[in-house]
Formats: sequence, C-alpha cells, structure tokens
Amino acid sequence: MADSPAFERLLVTAALPYANGPIHIGHLAGAYLPADLFVRYQRLKGEDVAFICGSDEMGVAILMRAIREDRTPEDIIDTYHPQIRDSFERLGMSFDHYGRTSSETHVETTQDFFRVLDENDGFDLSTDEQLYDPEAEMFLADRFVVGTCPVCGYEEAYGDQCEQCGSSLSPTELETPQSTLTDATPELKETTHWHLPLGELQAQLEDWIGAHPEWKNNVLGQIQSWFDEGLKGRAITRDVPWGVPVPEDVAERHGLEAEGKVIYVWFDAPIGYISATKEWAEAQGDPEKWTDYWQEDDTRLVHFIGKDNIVFHCLMFPSMLMEHGNYVLPDNVPANEFLNLEGEKLSTSRGWAVWLHEYLDDFADERHAPDLLRYALATTLPETKDADFSWDGFQQHVNGELANVFGNFVHRTLTFAQRYFDGTVPSLQDPSEADRAMLDRMAEAPDTIGTAYEEHRTRDAVFETMALARRGNKYFNETEPWHTNESDPQACANTIHVSLQVCAALSILFEPVVPSAAAELRERLGLENVRTSTPDDNPADAVGWADAGTPLLPTGHPILSGPDPEPLFKKIDDDTIEAQIEKLRERAAERDSDPSPTDMDYDELKDNISFDDFTNLDLRAGTVTAAEPVPDADKLLRLDVDIGVEERQILAGVAEQMSPDEVVGLEVVVVANMAPKEMFGFESEGMVLMAEEPDGTFVPVTAAAENGSVVR
Repeated sequence: MADSPAFERLLVTAALPYANGPIHIGHLAGAYLPADLFVRYQRLKGEDVAFICGSDEMGVAILMRAIREDRTPEDIIDTYHPQIRDSFERLGMSFDHYGRTSSETHVETTQDFFRVLDENDGFDLSTDEQLYDPEAEMFLADRFVVGTCPVCGYEEAYGDQCEQCGSSLSPTELETPQSTLTDATPELKETTHWHLPLGELQAQLEDWIGAHPEWKNNVLGQIQSWFDEGLKGRAITRDVPWGVPVPEDVAERHGLEAEGKVIYVWFDAPIGYISATKEWAEAQGDPEKWTDYWQEDDTRLVHFIGKDNIVFHCLMFPSMLMEHGNYVLPDNVPANEFLNLEGEKLSTSRGWAVWLHEYLDDFADERHAPDLLRYALATTLPETKDADFSWDGFQQHVNGELANVFGNFVHRTLTFAQRYFDGTVPSLQDPSEADRAMLDRMAEAPDTIGTAYEEHRTRDAVFETMALARRGNKYFNETEPWHTNESDPQACANTIHVSLQVCAALSILFEPVVPSAAAELRERLGLENVRTSTPDDNPADAVGWADAGTPLLPTGHPILSGPDPEPLFKKIDDDTIEAQIEKLRERAAERDSDPSPTDMDYDELKDNISFDDFTNLDLRAGTVTAAEPVPDADKLLRLDVDIGVEERQILAGVAEQMSPDEVVGLEVVVVANMAPKEMFGFESEGMVLMAEEPDGTFVPVTAAAENGSVVR
C-alpha cells in the first residue's frame, strides 16, 4: 500500500454547501461522496478520523434568494439546512459533525479569527467609492447591480462578472449601472474595507504548494495560473445586511463604524470547518479536543472540494491560516471536475438535475437504494476531467455489476452453503491451484484497493473492489461446484469455503461504497466484531481493513438458516429508468417553455449591410493548437490558434460549455483583423466565430480548409 505521511489523526472536510437549495448529484460527485468513501476506508484501517462539514448560510446568494422570494434569509436557511442535512444522512454520509454557519459558535469563531488577523496587522484597509442604492439605502454587493459590460458591451452584466464574455468585473466598472433591488441608478459613495494581502504572501504560498508535487494536476495547474498572473489583495468585508458582523472592537480600533459591515462569505465559510470541529468536540464532552485536529503538527488535513473552489482552499484559506498562526495547513486538496447529466451541463435553473432528496423518495422501495446511487456515482466520478451521469448508465451499473457480478456471486455462494453444507463453512483440504490463486487474489486486494484510496483514485478503488467479486464469479464458474458436488465432494467444499472467505472480504472492502449492503452481507455471514466505518467506538480486537485479505470464517462457522437467501441487489427495470428520464424532460420543458425548432426564440435579423462591409472582415481558417483556462475568468479560455501565416492568442468565452481538451484540434474560423483587446492581463488577437443556439449553447463555426485560407 502507498505510504501515507506520518500522522496521529486525520481531519477531513467536505466543501460547505450553500443552504439556498437542495443537493444534487453534481454536488455529490464533486466533493461529498469521494470524501465519505475516503473517510470510511480510513476508519476501517483504524485511523483516528474527524469528518467535518456543514451548511454555508452567510452568502450573498442566500440574501438574493430571500429578496427574490420576499422571505428572510433566516427562512431560507431554516428551509434548506435540515433538508440538506437529512438527505446526506439518508444517503449514508458518515460525518462526525454537520454544522451550520449561522450558529453562535461559528459567529464567535469567525469574529475571533478576524480579530487576531487584525491585531497581527494581517489586513490592509482601503477606502474607495462603491455603488450605493439611495432608495434601498444600502451599498450594492456584486450581484445587486447590473449594467453594460465594458469589455464586450453586453447590457445585462453583473457587478462581479459578465455572463456574455466571462470577464471578471467590479460593480464600478459597469457602464449605465442599475440596482437589481429597486431599479434605481446607484450613486458612488465612499466606504472602507479590510483586504487580505495575498500578493505579500505569494512567495510563502509558492514554497508551500511546491512541497506537494503529489497533488492532482488540475489543482496544481489552476494554482500555477494564479501565481503566474500574480496574486492581488482581496476585500474580505462587505456592506450588506446578511453575514457575520465585523466585530465592533476591531472597527473602533480603526476609527470606523461596524454597523452594516459583514465579513465576506469566502472568509467566514472555511472557518466553518473550525467552528464545526469545535461543536463536535463540545458534543464529545471535551471542548478543547478540536485543537488536536487543527493545531497539532501530527494532524493530516484533507479538503474535498469541486474545482470551482480550488482558489479559496489552496490560496485564500491557507493564507488566512498562515496569517493567524498555530494552524495546520492542508496536506491535500483533491478537487474533482464537474459532472454532466445525460450529455448536458447540469442546470438547476432549467431543472436539469437529479436532486438527492427526490432520488431517495423515488427509489425508496428499491433494496439498498442509497447504495445504488453511491455505487453508480463512484464509478463515474469526474476525477481528472468532466464526466457524464446517465440513467441508462445508472441502470447498467446496478444491473450489470451490483446485481449480476457482486450480488450474483454472493447469492450463488450462500445458496450452495445452505443446500449442501447445512449453512456452515465447509473445510478446506488439499486446495487446488485454482483455490490457492483465488485466496492469493483476495490477500492482495486490501493493499491494491487501499493504495487507490490513499492516492485519491477513488474510481480505481471501486473498480478493483468489483474486480475481486468478478474474479470470484469466474472462480466459481471454473470450479463447477454443481458438478463436483457429486463427483468430488471435497473439491465442492473447497470451492464454497474459498468463495465464502471472498464474500467475507467483500463485506469489508465494499463497506465504503455500499455500506448498507455490506452490513447485510456480514449479517448473513455471521461475521461479527468488524470495525465500523461510521463515527463509533470499536473494540481493540475488531477486524479491520487489512484483515480482509485473510480468511475470516472458521470451518463449521454457521452462515445462515431458513429458506434460500434473497438476492443482495435487485435489478432496476426499464420503466423505472424511463420515468426518471421523462421527469428530466418534462421539468426542462416547463422551464424552457418547450421550444421547438419552429418557434425557438432566435435573435432578430439585423439590418442589411453592403458587400464592402462584408469584405472588410478578414475571415481565416485556423486550428486550435492549445487551450487553457483564464485565471479569474470562469467563462474564458485562452487559445493558441494557427491561422497559417502566424499563430494568434485569442480569448474565447466558452469555458463553461467546453473543456480545453475539447477545444484543442478544432478547425475554426477566425476574425483575423479585429483590433487586439486586453482582458485579464492577456491580449486577445482576434475572435473565434461561434454560433449561439437559442438555449445559449455555443457551437464552433468550422472550416475544413488549410490554415490561413480566406473564408469568403
């Protein structure tokens, strides 16, 4: 097994979900399921683990939803926090503690943290002019103002980002700004804010990141792009009526008024990991226990996140911890990419999502329903690139793997033990080469699977676990106990003995993935005193992960009694799958008003131009030779495009719809005589033509011609 860094305890966090809506499968595949599988594996190893999460309840998104729905922020979070918490519990998430950032402990912890950094001169204060709504009598946070984008001219750009070109903006950069609260024209008004000086910490951050070459490439690549551009200070307070208040004593220290100022959500949210650990320690009856996990050097801290949170967990939060002092820094931040659904990007606004609570309700009558989703998602995790979940794929994983492979092997083994060996483990005598090979394969499995978990190759870990069940089925077929039962009873006994030992091993090795089914299998096998993968105490002699490679069932051990055992898993029928697909279609159709090719909302045709106007455009065929994300711009990719006569650097606003790998190699059409424009520190030397479909999807305009060919 791959060596882990020496540590006494393990602290694992999963990104705090916003309490402004339910959990969907994209969230699960990004951060929560990989974290749970890793933690359950570590507990089975016998490690001292604290698994911490909670609801993020202080973001502007919550305030916006409250305003939009004419509700209070408290009403929003009190609706979604329990729904999220309960859905996680029903899925089998094994958090040691699931908190919320509206708690008194969190507010106090955040303010204390803020206070220490201020006393250590860890902030810069800056006074400047920001947009203020005179009718609402409040400063306008990023998303409370819209206007014309100064980069592309889009007239409905938000104050933090243009949805058209992907440019990162500040509200004061917008032309013709307008308040989304009252439609009033905002005024400029002076205000003072605290800033975290990330630029001053860049060298320290680079040294720390440089000591972790084992991190995933997608994480290191994104961090390096920020380093290359140069880190800049980030404001960590806001003038909005919802959030953790700036401490009055800190404001007074600088001669400022604290009223109306709150701490930026991306400062307070990661502190939620600390405050939730404090609440967990308090519940354990040891209020100071949290310091062992956050302030002792022999603690290993691992953050599980989605790729959109990389900068905050790898740069901003570590900077805060460094500035504070006395805190451990992350040992790893295994971020996953995004999960698509039925070949399309997940869209909560369109209803194109599989909500966890709905799945659990719809499949409530299926055996081990949470396990079915856990397994299907675990085999589809977007670990190195975006992945796609489909209901047909879900059915295939359940029927073809859980039922036909794992479940079938268990059922055949237990049925033979019941019918021919009185429900006991038969003896193993003079094992054949096939018997020994199967036991050898079982002995190797804990190390092979464990190494994959340690290296955050979760899909490989799940694949290797199922591979052991698959090998068990093959062994069962090859040894033919239905024939040897009469011709060579001891050979038959050997087959069932070995198969039962493999079932016992699988009941432990599959525990992280399908805990409900694994527990049922152990019950059927009469396998007791197995270490739990949940936050419970274990006896000192409990059987654990490493023991799964050894025979655990002695000869004569009772297995089961009564009628033939029920299959561990049942197959999902076509009607069930079609109902889920139809639900997606109907919900998306409702949101989209069911546009058809004949009545879609196409843009109106523009006024006629002359032929000379057209010939003024220099359109050239080209090939995209390289592509990468643009730091700070969620929608932009930086492209290198070969247009024959030269190679151009062009920024394209397609990052949310196409990955860099999907763009490289495209034969495109380039507007080659467009004046260069600088965006985000890069000069864009042209434009790649895209067709925008009525639903907003971009499709490249292609030209299968030699690079540099003129498009006429």
